[in-house]
Amino acid sequence: MNKNIFVVGFMLFAIFFGAGNLIFPPALGLSSGQFFWPAIFGFVITGIGLPLIGVIAGSIEDKGYRASLGKIHPVFAVVLLVAISLTIGPLFAIPRTAATSFEMGITPIFDTNSSMALFIFSLVYFAIVFYLSFNSSKMVDKVGAVLTPVLLISIVLLIIKAFFSIGGEPVVPGEMEVYSSGATSFGKGFVEGYLTMDAIAAIAFSMIVITAIKSKGVTRETGLFKQTILAGVIAAIALGFIYISLGWIGNHMNISDATLKELNDNGQNIGTYLLTTAAQVSFGEFGKYLIGIIVALACLTTATGLIVSVSEFFHEILPKISYKWFVTIFTLVSFIISNQGLTTVIQGSLPVLLVLYPIAITSVLLILLGKYVKTPPIAQQLAVALVTIISFISVFNSNGVINIAFMQELPLAQYQMEWIPFAIVGYIIGFIIGKVKNQAPIEYS
Repeated sequence: MNKNIFVVGFMLFAIFFGAGNLIFPPALGLSSGQFFWPAIFGFVITGIGLPLIGVIAGSIEDKGYRASLGKIHPVFAVVLLVAISLTIGPLFAIPRTAATSFEMGITPIFDTNSSMALFIFSLVYFAIVFYLSFNSSKMVDKVGAVLTPVLLISIVLLIIKAFFSIGGEPVVPGEMEVYSSGATSFGKGFVEGYLTMDAIAAIAFSMIVITAIKSKGVTRETGLFKQTILAGVIAAIALGFIYISLGWIGNHMNISDATLKELNDNGQNIGTYLLTTAAQVSFGEFGKYLIGIIVALACLTTATGLIVSVSEFFHEILPKISYKWFVTIFTLVSFIISNQGLTTVIQGSLPVLLVLYPIAITSVLLILLGKYVKTPPIAQQLAVALVTIISFISVFNSNGVINIAFMQELPLAQYQMEWIPFAIVGYIIGFIIGKVKNQAPIEYS
């Protein structure tokens, strides 16, 4: 393993390490109580394991996911990539960076959570994002190159200090009605990992990794696939350490029921409160200033990077609309949505992620399987079709849009993984049909 792989690995870590992701592990730790370990294990699978697999699968085709998803169906490839880009872009991920910055930077320091304060902050925030997105990306690269190590070092210092400052046994029973057993806690953690959006972001970001590895002189003949795996493992180890450690901190913090009620009544995110409180416990009054500034700046560079990448993608598929117009539109939409508040943005994203994640996971695993098993196209198509249908039905059913009682009786439904058997059955039936019809197997470059 050479130095270049470490460089690419930490670059991949920086791409996935959005400051907004910091708020989910502490909240999971607090809620899961005595079932912390199965819950965080489920979270790590979707928050780290699936993004790692996603990046690896993206290196199977030289032209990335647009080519490999196109082998399932060209229209499906475009629709899925557009949906993913909007989700990790102006609809959820970018607004979340502004709302997270506000709750971790402004609320603790100025003791305000008013809608007017959020409006003013987000206006300034997105004005800066707009300016950076319009100008040379080198500026963002330089800022990010400084901020990512500073943020990582600060979080590691916080983790070490909090370990000694908080310590002891878990001090909360957790939400027993949700985390009632190890199995249900694993399922809940698995779904909570969707909120990082990293598994679907891996599909969008995989070409960045492939290009970076190729720039180091690595070609397909000299092990592009292997080098991508090694870089992904490095990023996964770093992310795993941070997620598990932050979850442990949340699991060992003593937060009263009265405080939790007040936070919920005020619409303040639990994760941001836990993280800023841990910083204050560890570093005193200076802690909230330190983490507030670092997280705000880290979110700023993340938002700028997302605006740039999403705008470039849409300009590629709609070349008649200029890149700068997409920057303007996506910045404005992100600004409007961010003013709904962090909790609302996160809650709004969950139904979308519950539909997108099963489809994306199934697609990635089918591509990876197709590399080693000669698979007829209909096997991939039928599996994806069934997963898409059951995902929509499941989300509509759980949100009261429709009422299908037997949905709760489906295998793995209690863990919100009822789509998995449909993916397997669809693949098997499609595989048999393909063999009967002598359908030529999918071939990757």
